[in-house]
Amino acid sequence: MEFNSPLEVLDMNTISISRRKFAQLLGAGAAAAVVRPAVSFASSPEPVAAATRVVRLSSNENPYGPSPKALKAMTDAFDLLCRYPDEHNDELIEALAKLNSVNRDQIALGDGSSEIPKLCAETFTGPKLGKLIAPDPTFEALLNYSTANGAEVVKVPLTSSFSHDLPKMLAAAKDGLIYICNPNNPTASITPKNELRDFVAKTPRQTMILVDEAYFHYADSPDYESVIPMVKDHPNLVVARTFSKIYGMAGLRCGYCVAQKETVERMHPHQMWDSVNCMALAAAIASLNDPDQVTNGQRLNSEAKAFVIGELDKMGYKQIPSQANFIMFDVKRPVVPLIKALKEKNVQVGRLFPALPNYMRLTIGKKSEMESFLAAFRQVTA
Repeated sequence: MEFNSPLEVLDMNTISISRRKFAQLLGAGAAAAVVRPAVSFASSPEPVAAATRVVRLSSNENPYGPSPKALKAMTDAFDLLCRYPDEHNDELIEALAKLNSVNRDQIALGDGSSEIPKLCAETFTGPKLGKLIAPDPTFEALLNYSTANGAEVVKVPLTSSFSHDLPKMLAAAKDGLIYICNPNNPTASITPKNELRDFVAKTPRQTMILVDEAYFHYADSPDYESVIPMVKDHPNLVVARTFSKIYGMAGLRCGYCVAQKETVERMHPHQMWDSVNCMALAAAIASLNDPDQVTNGQRLNSEAKAFVIGELDKMGYKQIPSQANFIMFDVKRPVVPLIKALKEKNVQVGRLFPALPNYMRLTIGKKSEMESFLAAFRQVTA
């Protein structure tokens, strides 16, 4: 089965630069240097050395890249790179407020959604503010930020169905911040909407809640819903979103949160000015105006995910039910040797998560990438 989409006009598989190195290079000028040359994205890529042909299924990235409209918007923004991003900043905030049916003063932008946990850690956790309550395992950035801020971090294991153990998290909380990642990274599992809605309603208002919805667009279960509509009645609720996943902008770094006006105002003093660059802002605005980006991304992810899950099932490997653009499955042995063996075959998968030492996290790439993974996985498990 072959997958065709307008999103495939930008095939980032030929770029052999790590996320960390790219982040070091990426500023307004570097972004222009990367994007500006007059190349045809529709043409066949130049041959690359075999050593650079890495199948990267390790960071839950969108392999189809940004919307074609976003690419054009970035090109059109070259002449604005000498200016500060104030106008684009305001334009994106207006668009996001309209999209989420909130006021513009309820939106805070971030350098990727990763900046939002950092702001929450600095605003709501610390020796004088309170501890962080987080699930285990989960996305670790907020835990690291809170630890750096001097806060106690309390980890609450997921339930046997891999949802958040909300009663235990609530019992452990006093002031401070509770972190809910839904769908959760690395398990790709969800916490049922009724349970989460009841949890938010019961949490004392002096205890803040950050719900990370980075993978919101991939969740299609009838038991899942966003909690953004609850923000209007709960001043202690912050909801984070990102352009890194369904919008294919992981390298551009753009995210945001929705909260009540007073909560956003508490966070602002901890935020760096102009943390989102012009290129990312232009691409984000254009992405919101592309009706095909989300639907195509959902379809392509669903098709490739069904394919690899089917093959793993045939081999006897069971997965945690996935509501994201990655899966986590039981390899029936310590995962670290398999991670290393796959890397030697130029296939990168997710790192070890100590709470689940026999589970592998696998990003859903293109079908050809999943075929490469399966071939390598069969070899290293033979």
